[in-house]
Amino acid sequence: MKQPSPPTSLPKYLAEGLPKQDTGTLQEVQNYIEALIEYRDQSVDTDELPEAAEPVDEPDGAGSGTVVKEKVTCGDDSCKCANGNPSDMHGPYLYRYYRENGTMKSEYVGKPKSE
Repeated sequence: MKQPSPPTSLPKYLAEGLPKQDTGTLQEVQNYIEALIEYRDQSVDTDELPEAAEPVDEPDGAGSGTVVKEKVTCGDDSCKCANGNPSDMHGPYLYRYYRENGTMKSEYVGKPKSE
């Protein structure tokens, strides 16, 4: 059997270095890669969310991640929301927090239907 060709997206140092490793090391690398993929795909823990974020049940078609309801500031320093007082902030709005390549990201989902 001929040695398999590496994916074209694999960096050169890995494409050249991996075939030189013994089977045990390759199995350890495989286990590490599987654990890394699992970590990147996991949901965001509630303790990682912004302090004022309130997790909610996911709306229809929400996708992966954790959906929260939170009040936000608009970024305008002259707006009353800039003081950070929750009663002066905008919202609440729904945001989905998720991981992409191991980095926590968020996206606007919309206004809660009950608000």
